[in-house]
Amino acid sequence: MELIKARLTLLVVLTTWVGFYLGSGTTVDFFLMLHTVGGTGLLAAGAAILNQVLERDFDGQMDRTAGRPLPAGHLSPQTALVSGVIVSIGGLAWLLFAVSPLVACLGAITLATYIFVYTPLKRVTTLNTVVGAIPGALPPLLGWCAASGGWGAPGWSLFAILFFWQLPHFLAISWIYRRDYSSAGFRMLSGIDADGRKSAASAVRNTLALCVISLFPFALRMNGPFYLAGAIVLGAGFLYASIRFANNRSTLLARQLFFASIIYLPLLLVLLVADKRNPTAADSSLSSLSQPVSSASQ
Repeated sequence: MELIKARLTLLVVLTTWVGFYLGSGTTVDFFLMLHTVGGTGLLAAGAAILNQVLERDFDGQMDRTAGRPLPAGHLSPQTALVSGVIVSIGGLAWLLFAVSPLVACLGAITLATYIFVYTPLKRVTTLNTVVGAIPGALPPLLGWCAASGGWGAPGWSLFAILFFWQLPHFLAISWIYRRDYSSAGFRMLSGIDADGRKSAASAVRNTLALCVISLFPFALRMNGPFYLAGAIVLGAGFLYASIRFANNRSTLLARQLFFASIIYLPLLLVLLVADKRNPTAADSSLSSLSQPVSSASQ
């Protein structure tokens, strides 16, 4: 559970399923959904393992991660490496042969970006948070592509929601654990932002952007007025927490911003699912900006 970062992997599975459900139209291909969610879950688990293999020495220098299986010595790096490679390849193969080459390609991009770009950048530049938000935002787009056979404006709106949600979420975490990150040599904005003004301003900007982007599903006729009202209320609450943190950059308010972020996303996902609008012929152009590469459901 610790090695695969179970909570993070569960979030990936959940957002993939939401993307698949929203992209399914009037009917849901149950078996294709299982293949998509299962393959993506394996891929997320493999990425989490490989990330910990690469960062095991640095994790051991931080209080919040010193108890993980590798720095704590519960598993050998060799065992974890082999496990991570096997699980990752298994997830990619599952997506390739049971879903579609397009979805497998998106899965490969997610894995490669997370392991070979984001992970090393954490010790190079504070922009690693922005880069890391890309693989974190791809799962719902992956689910959308699996169900619809191609990507389009609705699928990209789901990507954008997850992308901008991660930024204030990560900024809050990095401020809470800024000393931990600095001691391990990770380049976080909080480590070079002594008074927290830049971190807080970035949190407010990105939360405001999220509030706007969260309205796109309604504008694209994916969801109805119930979703719209809920998204506005949730966004206002999230923005309020960001502004409070900006006004007083304390660890307490950063923690409250973090909790606001983990309350916001599940509730927004519930709204997306609960108030789904089935696409009509007039909306079909929005969900098919690219032709399907292949689909296991055809």
